[in-house]
Amino acid sequence: MLSGLTNQNKAYLYAGIVICFWSTVATAFKLALSYLEPIQLVLYSTLFSVIVLFFIVFIQGKIHLIKSFSNQTLMQFAFLGLLNPCLYYIVLFKGYDILPAQEAMVINFSWPIMIVVLSIPILKQTIDLKSFLAIVICYIGVVIIASKGNIFSMNFESPLGVTYILITTVIWSLFWLLNTKNSYDSIVSLFLIFLFSLPYILIIVYFSDSFVIPSLKGIIGSAYIGLFEMGVSVVLWQLALKTSTTVSRVASLIFITPFLSLLILHFVLKEAILVSTIFGVILICLGLILQKYFTRKDMEIS
Repeated sequence: MLSGLTNQNKAYLYAGIVICFWSTVATAFKLALSYLEPIQLVLYSTLFSVIVLFFIVFIQGKIHLIKSFSNQTLMQFAFLGLLNPCLYYIVLFKGYDILPAQEAMVINFSWPIMIVVLSIPILKQTIDLKSFLAIVICYIGVVIIASKGNIFSMNFESPLGVTYILITTVIWSLFWLLNTKNSYDSIVSLFLIFLFSLPYILIIVYFSDSFVIPSLKGIIGSAYIGLFEMGVSVVLWQLALKTSTTVSRVASLIFITPFLSLLILHFVLKEAILVSTIFGVILICLGLILQKYFTRKDMEIS
């Protein structure tokens, strides 16, 4: 079936599958959280993702590559495993547990802008006025969503939930920024990072006395998240980026995700989509698009 497709069409196919998966995860988070507490959901979802990543690494014949990782890199992976999936998903699920799924999903979608902000102190990068404008536009969208359109009153219905989701953008951005210099196989690296995260999660579960045997619906929700949010989707997305003639052709498709997510949330969870959410997601996407455009133009000029 795939043999008759060009590389670019294969890239679009991989990206399309990933976008379909990622568009459902906000709904999946909310449904799964009705059966499991956040830390429980992190434990079982991570366990499923480790299993699926192991099978992917095994099927690709890459198990032997683990021996090539230096001790220093393994220590780095152990730290990255603490950031993600451990802390990232615990905080993310706490945010989803408090906020309407549409708000949590769209605010979390602003993480690429946080990467730009954190790249200044971490990667010693500079930021110009145009990029700063893109950041401001993006976070005006966040404020509009968090305040449900009452931007001047700054009266947030759930400041704790908003804080949780904004913290996830910091954790996720730190994870990827600290992982930028990793030159090892990306799938094997991801498997090891997730494997290292399990002991942290188990320790938190033990000290919080929150271990439970999940119901069948809890297992299904955890499996879905572990497979299609953490595992298979990441592999397919990397395939899409590698297969595409240019990264931008595929990367730009990611802006479809929040709009599809809102539709799925509306029809499955019956969440009324607020005008403020739609306006906010448009501003966030605009800020992200402008940031990508300005970055590309600056690279062309240099």
